[in-house]
Amino acid sequence: MGEPTERLRLLDAGREVEVGGRTRRIASRKGTAERPLLKLAGSGDRDAAEALHGADIEVPREALGPLDEGEYLIDDLVGCAVMSAGNAVGRVAGVLLLPAADVLEVEREGAGLLLVPLVRDAIRSVDVADGTIEVDMGFIDAD
Repeated sequence: MGEPTERLRLLDAGREVEVGGRTRRIASRKGTAERPLLKLAGSGDRDAAEALHGADIEVPREALGPLDEGEYLIDDLVGCAVMSAGNAVGRVAGVLLLPAADVLEVEREGAGLLLVPLVRDAIRSVDVADGTIEVDMGFIDAD
């Protein structure tokens, strides 16, 4: 459970984030790790703050620091070609962040969505630079 705490530091007071297409400085943070409440500098009154409710919060990539081996950003995985034994399986459309394991949502041509857990038994290799993810279809048990 260390990950949410590390990510939450990216929302510390004084950090700059992008919200609603504009760069803003975080004045303060309250709430919980799962549901942080941010006060943004310059958000003015309650109506201005309410207009940002539910907006995506983006942090600069460099704020994350270097990733450890085997760590990937969702943005790096989305769009990757998914392969199995040299055969195309599909393309990563998204990543679900679930309690047991994160899961790749793989769109397949002419077939339904394939869910691939990001666990060693299912993922043979990830090459972000090449844009490919090799999976073990025997483990995944796809129809």
